[in-house]
Amino acid sequence: MGEARDPFACDPRDPNTRNLPFCQVSKPIPKRVGDLIGRLTLQEKVKLLVDNAAAVPRLGIKGYEWWSEALHGVSNVGSGTRFEGDFPAATSFPQVITTAASFNASLWEAIGQAVSDEARAMYNGGKAGLTFWSPNVNILRDPRWGRGQETPGEDPMLAGQYAASYVRGLQGNAGDRLKVAACCKHFTAYDLDNWNGFDRFHFNALVSKQDIVDTFDVPFRMCVMEGKVASVMCSYNQVNGVPTCADPNLLRKTVRGAWRLDGYIVSDCDSVGVFYGTQHFTSTPEQAAADAIKAGLDLDCGPFLGLHSEKAVSAGLLKEADINGALVNTLTVQMRLGMFDGEPSTQPYGHLGPKDVCTPAHQELALEAARQGIVLLKNEGPILPLLAHHHRTMAVIGPNSDATVTMIGNYAGVACGYTTPLQGIRRYSRTVHQRGCADVACSDNRLFGGAIDAAAHADATVLVMGLDQSIEAEFRDRAGLLLPGRQQELVSKVAAASKGPVVLVLMSGGPVDVSFAKGNPKISAILWAGYPGQAGGAAIADILYGASNPGKLCYILCIRQ
Repeated sequence: MGEARDPFACDPRDPNTRNLPFCQVSKPIPKRVGDLIGRLTLQEKVKLLVDNAAAVPRLGIKGYEWWSEALHGVSNVGSGTRFEGDFPAATSFPQVITTAASFNASLWEAIGQAVSDEARAMYNGGKAGLTFWSPNVNILRDPRWGRGQETPGEDPMLAGQYAASYVRGLQGNAGDRLKVAACCKHFTAYDLDNWNGFDRFHFNALVSKQDIVDTFDVPFRMCVMEGKVASVMCSYNQVNGVPTCADPNLLRKTVRGAWRLDGYIVSDCDSVGVFYGTQHFTSTPEQAAADAIKAGLDLDCGPFLGLHSEKAVSAGLLKEADINGALVNTLTVQMRLGMFDGEPSTQPYGHLGPKDVCTPAHQELALEAARQGIVLLKNEGPILPLLAHHHRTMAVIGPNSDATVTMIGNYAGVACGYTTPLQGIRRYSRTVHQRGCADVACSDNRLFGGAIDAAAHADATVLVMGLDQSIEAEFRDRAGLLLPGRQQELVSKVAAASKGPVVLVLMSGGPVDVSFAKGNPKISAILWAGYPGQAGGAAIADILYGASNPGKLCYILCIRQ
């Protein structure tokens, strides 16, 4: 199994703590939480209000980093996870925007189950936490948003169904016990990072009450009420002039009150500091800390509440009882995760270890998810599927034609391995490879000649174009929807010169305007692959050659529309 983790708390070998009431598994969790809070000093309490929660040695409790991520596989974003030793990698599933395009709720839940197996295994080996701040269920209202790739898209009901399904997969279905604790983020009306002089730290979203209820609330409400998520994260921006992390109507009244969140509310990282120092919503840091906690915030990703909450109590702006209320919510989740139950190896998921990460079954699921998420946009003739005995030589062209890390998008970890589009196509046909552009920016035409020549002599041509994290990413929004640089020119010139049929494959998280290709009779087929994960190249090839067929699903969906 690998090196086992020592108990987080309630070590059965520690005679000073093992018999304390909060360590007694037979007692109801509320009584255990109440006992623990009653033993903490105010100074100890405020140090538990932050993601890098301090140890309480006198009570046998270790420090804990709350921030881990599992958007589409265990991620190395966040301080709580490390890829090393027995855990050098984890299965990297397609980016959310791709998986959502499958319209397959059972697939989403299955991916969540696989990811949480690997997450628990890494926790047991001391390489990850148990609180994963995923999924992102924001509405992709503006197609230029750099983080749209992380979301299920623009439809509130689809986003909500995705949220509930993925969260159920992550958290398990063992009643009050949690396999891992998921988190739906970023609440709310958040779909701008850095665009045209506006950034997410200064942005005030002006949203009507109807739009809040009909659009932005929907995925979060479904995540909480149907998915039973253990956490919700508030966002950086303001909504109608009030920072989301300081708005009691959003947090205390809606998330915890109307939707009955059974868990904790966490800030996006440094959000409390942002609404004090950048948005100037309060005049003092103590007032900011008080406003956040009284609004319903339980945990701060960042140091702010740990630095200023005790002074807020001393100043009469906050009561110690308010801090107790926040700790009830965070400690309850930790106890539901079994973190106060002694030896991890003796718990329900204690058997999971290195053998359960990057398993053949998980990697096959990543491949199947990519197959189901790829969308057929055009197929005239129809030219697809290609025939290996007829299209014996394939020109494989484009800056994403031999992509690896591009395929896993952002908030990803270290993949178990990659099958690039070029490698996938080579399994079916002989290939001639030309990048055509040095990278997706495609700033010059120096490599055009080789690509054009390859297409002129091949039986068929596949162009793998699109975007990557240099074009769209967190804190990087796009100015427009066209392919970057001279990509469109490359596609058109290759198509004009091609001897055989041309297939355009697009990798992108956000929409791309390829109307030029749709109307070009030399371009017979167009596939959108999103960011298809570690096995994306194999999935693309399987669809090109008919081993997997997106057409039937597309036909059914089009009929329903």
